[in-house]
Order: sequence, then structure tokens, then C-alpha cells
Amino acid sequence: MDGILITIIVITAFLVYKMISSSRKQEGYKRWKATSSGKEEKTTKVKWEHGAWLRHALGGTVPRAQYVICEKAKSFGFDGVELGLPSHLDVRQTDPEYYRNIKVTLDKYGLQLFCISNHLVGQAICDNIDQRHKSVLPDYIWGDGDPDGVHLRAVENMIQAAHAARMLGVDTVVGFTGSSIWQWLYSFPPVTDEMVNEGYADFARRFIPILDEYQKLGVRFALEVHPTEIAFDTYSARKALEAIDYHPAFGFNYDPSHLGYQGVDYVDFINQFPDRIFHVHMKDVYWSDTPKQIGVFGGHSTFGDARRFWNFRSLGRGKIRFEEIIRALNDIGYQGPLSVEWEDSGMDREHGARESCAFVKQVDFLPSAHAFDACFER
Repeated sequence: MDGILITIIVITAFLVYKMISSSRKQEGYKRWKATSSGKEEKTTKVKWEHGAWLRHALGGTVPRAQYVICEKAKSFGFDGVELGLPSHLDVRQTDPEYYRNIKVTLDKYGLQLFCISNHLVGQAICDNIDQRHKSVLPDYIWGDGDPDGVHLRAVENMIQAAHAARMLGVDTVVGFTGSSIWQWLYSFPPVTDEMVNEGYADFARRFIPILDEYQKLGVRFALEVHPTEIAFDTYSARKALEAIDYHPAFGFNYDPSHLGYQGVDYVDFINQFPDRIFHVHMKDVYWSDTPKQIGVFGGHSTFGDARRFWNFRSLGRGKIRFEEIIRALNDIGYQGPLSVEWEDSGMDREHGARESCAFVKQVDFLPSAHAFDACFER
């Protein structure tokens, strides 16, 4: 690995923050050690205001917020931050001074940047736009809510994100794609192959022009494989790759939590796509060993409801086998960050940030440069 980055996303009552921790290097093998980062997830604009101190952009309109988030990241033991749109970063900015100020602020605290994330706007690229999207999109993307206009502005913003990444010196944008066929997950009334294939064709029509721009800029897009996206398990991830003819600028933001509770082999996912794991979220989830009132679909309940079959947990407190993940990442030669995405409705977020950073540092290890029995070689 060129580095281990541990990124943490902390969500409590729909509040999110992102951080990154320290790095180490051994015989040319470097991995970013512990970071705290997070994708922006927004339910209502009112709820998000409560977390403004944690979410404001570096280089944003509230100067003190820049320093608070950096101070928190450093004090929790993280190496850097993963900036998320739209709150951490305004990619519409073209002035180099805007991006220089962000880097100066990070340097002041000895923090690094490894990628930017564009989940919320990305969701609007392929989704069938409705009232839900108004609560998660910035006004300049939502506009008057006309679906065609929302789609076009979301595409433009995703391309702007690649330019911003270049200005900040990073080569990866992580995010969502949305999906025009997610509502057909359960095949009743019967869903035909033609309907599903058209959904993947729609994804290709919308994303290939974006990916072409990314390739020109030397930037990669990493889709977080996740429910509601065009890829949400191993099978659909492969279909997504096939739809875009394995475009070189497209890969995955690997997050085991979204696979584990579905019953998907989340370690095998790494082995299936060894050259497409562009970014890693370390995130934990618990699922019940016994039947519950609310099943795997979630039952229109809120996260954290004890009646649910599964809920996200602080790292090390769920059922994800992180040691097996580290071994698989080592096997494929993954060189990118480990980004701790933290979501736990039942735990104080700052406690979770500290313990998750420590957990990743403890569970991570470099691969051996020698076979254990090499001493017997003649």
C-alpha cells in the first residue's frame, strides 16, 4: 500500500464528520494509518444545522469551523481529512487561492488529504428525482426541482469535483451514482431482464461522459457499493462494470458494512475486483443471530431502532471481520487509505471517533516481505 488512511465518519442524529490519522512507511510499503473521514449524508436542512461546527468546509465561510474540525481530527489521532461535498468543499470555485487556503489550513495541523467525496450530488445523477432529493441536495443543484435540470446540474458538479481534486492534489473522488431501477429490487410485479438492462444502460449513458473527463484529468471515481446505487452487491457491481465496458476511471469505494448485513461475502468482494478497489471505508455493522420484528429491508424504521435486524455500530462492536479484510487488501496490494466511516446511533460520536481510530491502528498490519519459513531456504 502506498499508504493506510483510516477515515472515520461519525453520524449521530444525522450529523457527520470526517478525519484521517497518521501514516507509516516500511521498505517502500506505505499505508495511511488512521484517518477520520465521512461522506456527507443529509436528511433535512434543519437537522444538519446542529452539526455545523463539525461539517463546515475547510476554507468555508465560518473561519473558526476550519480550525475546530482540524483540532478534533488531530486530537483523536487521525492523520488527515476526507473532504465531503457540499459542506466541506465548494467545487464550483475555480480560484487557485481557494484551494491553496485549504491546503494551508491542513498543513497548519499536520493533516493530509487523500480524496474528496461527492455522495449526495452523485445520488441525483441516475436517480428518479422526487421530493426526497430536495432535502439532501444544495439549492444550486435542486434549482426548481425539474428532474432534467437536476440531472444536468448533478453531472456538471461531479465533473467539477474532478477538477477540484486536481487542484487539491488528490486523484480520487468517492461517491454515489444513484439508480433508476433500485425501486425494482424485489421482482414483483415481475421485473423483466429488459427493464433491468435499460437501468444499466441509463447508468452508462449518464456516467461514461463523466468518466471520460475524469480520465483526461487523471482522476478516478470510486462508487461506494451501497443500497440505492447501481451497484449494491458483488453481482450488481460486475454488471455496472460491464455496462461501462470496464472504464479505467471507474472503481469502487469498498465498504464492508453495506455488504455484510445483506449476506454478501464482503471479503470475496475484494478478491473479485482487485484492481478496482480505489478507496476503503472501515465501517462496522451488527446483525442479529435471531429473528427480529424488522427484517433486512429496514421496515420503514429509523436507524438505531432496536427492533431492526441490523444496525451500524462503532468499529469493533459489530460483526465485520476486519482482520480478514486487511489480509485480503494486503493480498491484492492495495495502496490507498483506510477510511473509518463511523455510524452508531447509540454512542457519543467523539468517543466513537477516538476508539475507532485506535481500533484501525490495532487491526491493521503490513504484509510480510518474506515467507515465515524462509530461514530454511538454501
